[in-house]
Amino acid sequence: MRTVSACTLEYAEVPRPKVATDEAVVQIEHVTLCGTDLHIFEDDYTSELPLIQGHELSGTVVEVADDVAGVAVGDRVAVDPLIACGECATCRKGRGHVCPNLMVFGCYCDGGFVEYLSVSADRLHRIPDGLPTELGAVAEPTAISLESVTRGRAAPGETALVLGCGPIGALATLALHDLGATVIAADTVPDRLDLVREFGASHTLLVDAASRFPTAQLAEVLRDDSSDGPDLVIEATGVPASLANALDVVAPGGRVVQVGISTRPTGFPLKVIPFKEVELLGSRNSQGLIPEALKLIARHQDTVRSLLTHRFAVNELDQAFATMRATDQRVGKVLIDMPAKVQV
Repeated sequence: MRTVSACTLEYAEVPRPKVATDEAVVQIEHVTLCGTDLHIFEDDYTSELPLIQGHELSGTVVEVADDVAGVAVGDRVAVDPLIACGECATCRKGRGHVCPNLMVFGCYCDGGFVEYLSVSADRLHRIPDGLPTELGAVAEPTAISLESVTRGRAAPGETALVLGCGPIGALATLALHDLGATVIAADTVPDRLDLVREFGASHTLLVDAASRFPTAQLAEVLRDDSSDGPDLVIEATGVPASLANALDVVAPGGRVVQVGISTRPTGFPLKVIPFKEVELLGSRNSQGLIPEALKLIARHQDTVRSLLTHRFAVNELDQAFATMRATDQRVGKVLIDMPAKVQV
């Protein structure tokens, strides 16, 4: 399946890939969709169409190159979709997840909406025994959430505020709770707050998007801790005003991690950063955290499964994208089953 032009899909027969040096061929079984996929489908992203989408992937290894060790036919795997150049200064520093030349399956190059995908073997991570293959597809967004928690140097006993309770915010809440932090979560949608409590939030705040962040309610939540604010704030909405709120409420000496993405400019008084000695950190993709993501999902399978609100076959992708646009129902992660018998 490829997105040919904005909101137009095309299904076609393509040759099965041949295994190359350092690679394995994976039969893709499950793909989950995120907001980026919808933006690509609507041609509101930096991707160039036509494009085979799909970057949150899991499946089974069916062929392995002779020179590959550590991956075997029959292994169930989650796919790390990042393809760094490996040669630039950033890659040489070990930060290939922010490589200036970064390619990503399904975003900047053809991805996982195919029956078979040839992948560099070091991009494959075994799914633990007892963890269903379909939950392995959630490893990529879970790793993104873990990256934000890692960047924020979250520690047991700290208080963290998560702004935005979509899948990334919910999974960050789960990671923080699993670590032993106390989590406060805020969103504009009551249903999301109901969900994030299941992911470990001790307190939730309903925010009116048209007004200032509810600092009075936050102060009440923190009153018993004698705290001057949360130690860590993870901003997972990409709304410029939300970043300003994060800097406003974080404790002096605290950390703010910006994981939500937007092209919109933001503005806030610069003095808040030096006056409170706030650390403002960006977080993008993950620095090799898919194995840790799989372990986290395995420890909390039922919780993570609750994110999968809708399920479609690959020949129902148009319905899947329409569902993602829906405003009359809660849409978490949309799971796509592969392969499917498709009329072409």
